[in-house]
Amino acid sequence: MPAETLDFEEPIAALLKQIETLEQQPRTDARVREAESLRLRVESVRADLYAALTPWQRVLVARHPNRPGLEDFLSRLFPDFTEIHGDRRFADDHAIIAGFATYHGEGVLVVGHVKGTDTKQKIYRNFGYARPEGYRKALRAMRLAEKFQRPIVVFVDTPAAYPGIDSEERGVAEAIAANLRDMMLLDTPIVVLVSGEGGSGGALGIAVGDRILMQEYAIYSVIPPEGCASILWRDTKRKAEAAEALKITAPDLLAMRIIDEVVGEPSGGAHSDPTAAARLLDEAIARALREVSALDSATRLARRYDKFRNMGRLGVEFVDEGDRPS
Repeated sequence: MPAETLDFEEPIAALLKQIETLEQQPRTDARVREAESLRLRVESVRADLYAALTPWQRVLVARHPNRPGLEDFLSRLFPDFTEIHGDRRFADDHAIIAGFATYHGEGVLVVGHVKGTDTKQKIYRNFGYARPEGYRKALRAMRLAEKFQRPIVVFVDTPAAYPGIDSEERGVAEAIAANLRDMMLLDTPIVVLVSGEGGSGGALGIAVGDRILMQEYAIYSVIPPEGCASILWRDTKRKAEAAEALKITAPDLLAMRIIDEVVGEPSGGAHSDPTAAARLLDEAIARALREVSALDSATRLARRYDKFRNMGRLGVEFVDEGDRPS
C-alpha cells in the first residue's frame, strides 16, 4: 500500500498503484486518458470514503504523518515569524513554539504544538509532547501579546502533555493549571484552532480562547482512544469502540458546544492538499479574529468566561453573574 494512504483507503491505494504503473510505461494518448480517468476515480472514491468516516478513522486522519502542522501554516499564512525561546526558568521546550508574526498586515502572536516530520525532527520536538517549560514559555509570550495588544492565534496538535518523571518533577500539572487561569483573564483576543490531535490537558493548556475552531478531521479528547479502552475494558483492541463513545470528532464537539466552528478540509483531508487546507483555515481565522476584535474588552472577557463555565451543561442556559471574575 502506498505510504501516503491509510488502512481504510485501500481502494484508493489500488487505484494509485494502477496510475503509478501507467506512468512508468511509455507515454501514449491511450495511457494518458486512462491515467486521467483513474485520477478522477480516485477523487470520487476518496470523497465517498471521507464523507462517511467512523470516529476511529478520523483519529487515523488526525494522526496522518503528512498532515500539515504549525510549521506548514506558518510558511503559508504568517510571514515574518520571529520565534520566542525559553521560559526564563528552566529551558526552551521544542514541542511548543511561540512568536510574533504578521497576519493580514497586522501583528499577532502565534503559539502552538509542533510534532516534527522526519525521525530527527520528531525526536527534537518530543513528538509534540510538551513539558512544563513549554507551557510556561507559551504563557510568557501571551503576556507579551497582552502588553502590546496583539491578538493571539493558537494551534493545538498534541497527543498529551509529556508524562515523564522529569516533567512531573518540574510541575507540569501546575503549569497547565496556571495557563488555564491566566488565559481566561488575558485582555487580548484569542483564537484557538485544533488542527490535529487535541489530547487531554496537554491540549487544553494552551486552548482557552474566545473562539475555538477545529479542522474537520481533527480530534479533541480527554484521553486517546487506546488509553480509554485500556482503562475501561483492559483491552486496547477496543479503541474503535472507545473513539465512538468519547465523542471526539468535530461534528460531535460542535453539537455539544465545546467548539465554535468546524473548518472544512480538502477532499481526502488536509494532508491531501496542504495549500487548499491553509486557504480554508485562513478564511476561518481571519473571520474569527475580526469578530472577536470588534468586541470591547469587558464583553470579550465575560463571554470567554461564560463559554467555559457553560461547558458540560448541555441543554441548560447557565450564567452566574456573581461568579464572574472582576
